[in-house]
Amino acid sequence: MRPLSILKHLILAAAGLAAIALPLLPLRAHAEPFAGPVPAHVTDVIDGDTVKVEARIWLDQSIVTTVRLAEIDAPEIGAHAHCTSERDKADAAKAYLETLVADRDVTLREIKNDKYGGRVDARVVLADGRDVSDLMLAKHLANPYGGGRKTPWCGLAAD
Repeated sequence: MRPLSILKHLILAAAGLAAIALPLLPLRAHAEPFAGPVPAHVTDVIDGDTVKVEARIWLDQSIVTTVRLAEIDAPEIGAHAHCTSERDKADAAKAYLETLVADRDVTLREIKNDKYGGRVDARVVLADGRDVSDLMLAKHLANPYGGGRKTPWCGLAAD
């Protein structure tokens, strides 16, 4: 057999194995949620609905991950904002979230993969048992979000 012919057969064999094995692998986006609780320490507040945490997953073992607060959407910050009003609201949301969780211990519950990857969605719960998403909604610094179309922050009566 010529080297090119051998290479062609190897590629076909690898493609066949992949076609058999790939459907058997679990899809990351559809992994079962993890109920928790997972103790974590907030190391950074990214914006009004996203924090960076060091989560303690095992004895003396932690991971650093980005957590999007479950079931809310806060205004976009910086260059992602669509209008001045949205930037102002985003700054207020981030500032309030910082007062709640910055450099504090929290508990993560109902943890699941975020639809965009690279982070997780979770309920973030304060030491006193209050849910941070609920607090952001109560202050009108976030909107409820269930995964569909997001409520716009620009062009509202308060703008």
